[in-house]
Amino acid sequence: MATETAEETTDRDIETDRTASGLEPNVAGALSYLLGPITGILFYLLEDEDEFVRFHAAQSTIVFGGLFVLSIVLSVVVTVLAFVPVVGWIFGALVGLVTTVLSLIGLVAWLFLMYKAYSGETYEVPFAAPHAHRYAEK
Repeated sequence: MATETAEETTDRDIETDRTASGLEPNVAGALSYLLGPITGILFYLLEDEDEFVRFHAAQSTIVFGGLFVLSIVLSVVVTVLAFVPVVGWIFGALVGLVTTVLSLIGLVAWLFLMYKAYSGETYEVPFAAPHAHRYAEK
């Protein structure tokens, strides 16, 4: 009988360390960055209680959703500038260079944020974190 109680306690302890998705909080936090705003929204909607996962899901949605919108805007700007002879081409090339640099920064940020979440850390991206905290709190 004592063995059954110990096993039940162990099972309960394991379950309390899991999120609503059935994953450990650090894994769920890291996976919320995997596909940017898509998995961010998914984990935000699935997770009701765990503020760690909700924070990372909200931050993923804000950061990578913002980068996605910015890349669309810059693509439109480059397309419009392509129709302006010479000067437009020069500015278009500069905007294209900025887009490339932002893509590299986004890749590094993506890997870094997934690593921090998997490590169990709540790394705060400067402009996104205050909003993410507001959305993470119940």
